[in-house]
Amino acid sequence: MIGQIIEFFSRLIRSRDIRKKIIITALILVVYRFAAHIPAAGVDRTSLQRLFASSPLLSLLDVFSGGTLANFSVMALALTPYINASIILQLLTMVVPRLEELSKEGEYGQEKINQYTKLLMIPLAAMQSFGMYTLLTGQGVIGSLGTLPLIAMVVTMTAGSVFSVWLGELITEYGIGNGISFLIFAGIVARLPVTIAQSITALSSDDLLRISVFLVLAFVIIALIVLVNEAKRNIPITYARRSIRGLSSSASILPLKLNQAGVIPIIFAVSLVFLPSMIAQFLSNSNVSDQVYQISLRVSELFNPNSLLYSATYFLLVFGFTYFYTSVVFNPEKIAENLQKNGGFISGIRPGVQTKNYLSYVITRITLVGALFLGFVAILPSIIQNSVGISNLAIGGTGVLIVVSVILEMTSELEGQLVMKKYESFLR
Repeated sequence: MIGQIIEFFSRLIRSRDIRKKIIITALILVVYRFAAHIPAAGVDRTSLQRLFASSPLLSLLDVFSGGTLANFSVMALALTPYINASIILQLLTMVVPRLEELSKEGEYGQEKINQYTKLLMIPLAAMQSFGMYTLLTGQGVIGSLGTLPLIAMVVTMTAGSVFSVWLGELITEYGIGNGISFLIFAGIVARLPVTIAQSITALSSDDLLRISVFLVLAFVIIALIVLVNEAKRNIPITYARRSIRGLSSSASILPLKLNQAGVIPIIFAVSLVFLPSMIAQFLSNSNVSDQVYQISLRVSELFNPNSLLYSATYFLLVFGFTYFYTSVVFNPEKIAENLQKNGGFISGIRPGVQTKNYLSYVITRITLVGALFLGFVAILPSIIQNSVGISNLAIGGTGVLIVVSVILEMTSELEGQLVMKKYESFLR
């Protein structure tokens, strides 16, 4: 096993093109992490650290931002506005005919939707910047700013979010894997040493048994994530071909992954599940009536990361977004049409409408398993932490899912590029 890993990395290093992509990805990551530590002006660091230490919600958000929130750097918003804009655009494709047509126009349509997403991201980033300022002002972390300093702060935070998205797109185009997912992955991994150090200092000898149980379950969860991400339903495809002696056929397979949507549903769900608590926390620190203040406190309690409502909402969001995003990335009608054009068919299924219906039936069934698993794993670490009584040993199920999924996605892409290089060298 170790020998295979060493051989895999040696093949990557020997490939000039892949080595170039790895270097570009690493350089962009260095720039991103450097910018993430440039602090915004006018922040009381002591009060900021006290606020994050007393708020489980903000601490969890800080994990996914890679520490940019706790430092309140110029990149504090990171990719959150872009993710929120993506969610809005994806939902609008279901109700706006023009966007629905664009979503079916292949690469051109996706580029146009991506442009609209970036345009929508800018006002969302400005609104979130102002909301963050209001929240921190109410906690005494930031003093009251004048008009020009406030505008400068909002513009700076918005520019930091735009810069983050630009770096992510550079990785997608010139580096390895999906740049947005990779930067979120890098932020989570960057916080691991801090999380582990905090956990070690808080441990006592009485925790050893619970720690052992926790670690065993963590390894089991990671193994299950890998198993589900790699699981496929192979549908045999037969292609009819004409030859000099008559008709002949060749066989192939159409692999349908159990989790077609990958890590995107989890990222979308995280962005939305924090929204009620953030709005409630914003209202509780504003000049509102006592009734609104009490309602905001109640909402904060209900959507606490350890509450039942939070877990249920999180599960349903992951489940729903898995189905939704699968419908976006997997088009049975287009696949059935391409098979028919190329003389391919599924044994026992007529080409055309019946093939489309069959593929829809299969993808609906396997996505049910994948969606249930993703939702369950997302809330399982919270259940385990509450059971064993140790709340600071993990970055959460969402973090584990993102880290493992991105690693598997990148490994798969690198393997594919190695196979392509080998094939090209064989043709030469």
